[in-house]
Amino acid sequence: MKSIKEVLGGDLRQYTMVLALLALLIAFNIASDGKMITSSNFQNLLSGNAYVLILAIGMVMVIVIGQIDLSVGSVAAVVGMSVALSIRDIGLAWWVGLLFGLIVGIAIGAWQGFWLAKVGIPGFITTLAGMMIFRGAVIWMSGSISVPVPEEFRFLGAGYLPEWGPAGTGMNNSTLLLGLIAIAAYGYSEFSRRQKLAKAGAEVSPLWVLVTRFVLVAAVLGYVTWIFGSGRPGTSFPVPGLILVALVLIYHVITQRTTFGRHIYAVGGNRSAAALSGVNVKRTYFLVMMNMSFLAALAGILFVGRATSAGPSDGTMWELDAIAAVFIGGAAVSGGIGTVIGSMVGGLVMAVLNSGLMLMGVGADKTQIIKGLVLLAAVAFDVYNKQQGRPSITGRLFAAKKPAAVGGASEPETPVAVTVGLAEARVDDNSLGPVVTDRDVMPLGDDPKGT
Repeated sequence: MKSIKEVLGGDLRQYTMVLALLALLIAFNIASDGKMITSSNFQNLLSGNAYVLILAIGMVMVIVIGQIDLSVGSVAAVVGMSVALSIRDIGLAWWVGLLFGLIVGIAIGAWQGFWLAKVGIPGFITTLAGMMIFRGAVIWMSGSISVPVPEEFRFLGAGYLPEWGPAGTGMNNSTLLLGLIAIAAYGYSEFSRRQKLAKAGAEVSPLWVLVTRFVLVAAVLGYVTWIFGSGRPGTSFPVPGLILVALVLIYHVITQRTTFGRHIYAVGGNRSAAALSGVNVKRTYFLVMMNMSFLAALAGILFVGRATSAGPSDGTMWELDAIAAVFIGGAAVSGGIGTVIGSMVGGLVMAVLNSGLMLMGVGADKTQIIKGLVLLAAVAFDVYNKQQGRPSITGRLFAAKKPAAVGGASEPETPVAVTVGLAEARVDDNSLGPVVTDRDVMPLGDDPKGT
């Protein structure tokens, strides 16, 4: 089992939800006679849930700072309606209407960030009020009727990558190229990181570990490429999925590799200690809330594109789906812990549940009950794993014998840790994110070098 730990990156608990996702896919595929793992179902699953996954990207940052946003569904709805009305009644070009919608979302985020950061009203109350205000606004603006949007939005919300070149591959060549780029980019990043660690004199994994990991990831990416690229003619990797992938990469870098990202985790871990260490807590609150509404605006635009119109009931209960995705992905209710990648896994678990239960003919009432039980079980499992002194379930499954210490006692395996400001992050190439503690160890002011 030691070899498995080396290949996967050490702490196997971070893969719990990934294993659960794979188990759900296999179980539903068997139960539905092979209807789950098909090109058309995967394409619909991704494009139909992209808006919730985009909301989860912003929501995980909100939850990490110890706040909550209950208004994202209403914000998405009011932005979608604003875009549709501005194009129909004012005559704006479709792309101008799109930019106008994003600006409206940013303005709403600035409004809510002001009440949280400057006035000091908790995010729960601020966004609860926002949910009521903007839900009423979208009903008033629409007159309780749907408003159509131009065909260009259909491409953004439900379009596919175009076909080009010879058809000899038997696949959509745009999707094939995208998959090859993803495999090459992953391989380059892994090997270049290993070279940088070696040059810095740090301990690196054996080469066979890196090669094995690359082969496994390349196989997964290759299979996903084949699934999306081998569907019926005219279909390929969805455009909403491409937008989602770009956002995941951008926000993963922001949260894990920038000073602002470290400030988010520091504020969520211990707000008072972060402030004493030079972190501008109010600015962090303001920017995170504004970013959340920006992503809600983008999610609303993609949704109206897929639906071809903006309606007064758009966005209903979206905030709960986004929050569930974040907590299933491993975020802590108290703040300070959570990652973009983990939230994507949590969101996909909920999406697969919806799709699988629908394929099996389960009604909406039972589906909601099952999703609620899954959310409760996922959080309970996470709490169990994080309790001090108690071995995790995953740890029991992959337990390895440790060399006996002096006196015959088994020496516990502890992760090597490095202190980054207020955050104590496990050194793990594949870690889903830093584990924030309350230790005030060194200033966390802006680092001009970005380190």
